[in-house]
Amino acid sequence: MKEFSIEELAQYNGENGKPVYISHNGKVYDVSGSKMWKTGTHMKRHRSGQDLTTDIQAAPHAPDLLERFAQIGVLKKEVAAADQRVPPALAALLKTFPFLRRHPHPMTVHFPIVFMFATTLFTLLYLATGDKSFDTTALHCLGAGVFFNGVAILTGLYTWWLNYMAKPLKPVRVKIPLTIAMLLTSIILFVWRLEVPNILDSLSGEGLLYILLVLSLSAMVTVIGWNGASMTFPVEKE
Repeated sequence: MKEFSIEELAQYNGENGKPVYISHNGKVYDVSGSKMWKTGTHMKRHRSGQDLTTDIQAAPHAPDLLERFAQIGVLKKEVAAADQRVPPALAALLKTFPFLRRHPHPMTVHFPIVFMFATTLFTLLYLATGDKSFDTTALHCLGAGVFFNGVAILTGLYTWWLNYMAKPLKPVRVKIPLTIAMLLTSIILFVWRLEVPNILDSLSGEGLLYILLVLSLSAMVTVIGWNGASMTFPVEKE
C-alpha cells in the first residue's frame, strides 16, 4: 500500500481535478465521492490533503464514518509541526479533552438564545394578561441572558481563534457587532428595569421604548443564531 508523506498528501486537495484525500490515524482515505468533500473543504473548515486525526477527535461524528471510504494508502510517520498559535499547556489540554476544541461555544450559545427569546415572550404575556409573575420571570430571564451573553462571547471568540484562525468570515462580521449590540441592549434593559420597576405600567413614552428594545433582542439573536448556524452547518451549493 502506498506511503504518503505530508507533502505528498497535500497535493490531493481536490483542486484542478485532483482527487480528495485525507488522513486519520495513519490511514489515507479517498473521499472524492463524498458530497461533503466535493469542494476540497469539509464544512468550510477542514481542508483536504491534510492529516485530520486531531480534528476528527472533536467532530460530531465517530471516526468509523471514514470506513465507508476506500483506504488508498498510509501516512508516513513524521513529526507534525505544532500549531504555533496554541500555547503548550492548551495544546496538552486539547489533546486530553478534544471536545474543548469545538464544543465550548455550541454548548454555551444556546443559553443567551433561549433567555433572549424568553424575555420577549414573558414580557408579551405580561402585557396580554397583566399577571405580574410573567413580568418577574421576564426580568429573571433578562438577567440570565446578560450573564450568558458574556459567556457565549468569550467561548465564541475562543472557537473563532482556534478553529477559524480568526479569519474575517462573513458570518463573523455580522455576528460580532450584533452580539455587542445585543449585550449592551440587554444590560441597559436590565438596569433600567431595576431602576424603574413599573416601567411597563404605561405603554407610551419610556414604556413603549422599553418594549421595542425587548422585541429587538429576539430580532438580533435570530440573525446572530442564523449566521452561527451557517458556519456550523453550511449549505453545500450544487
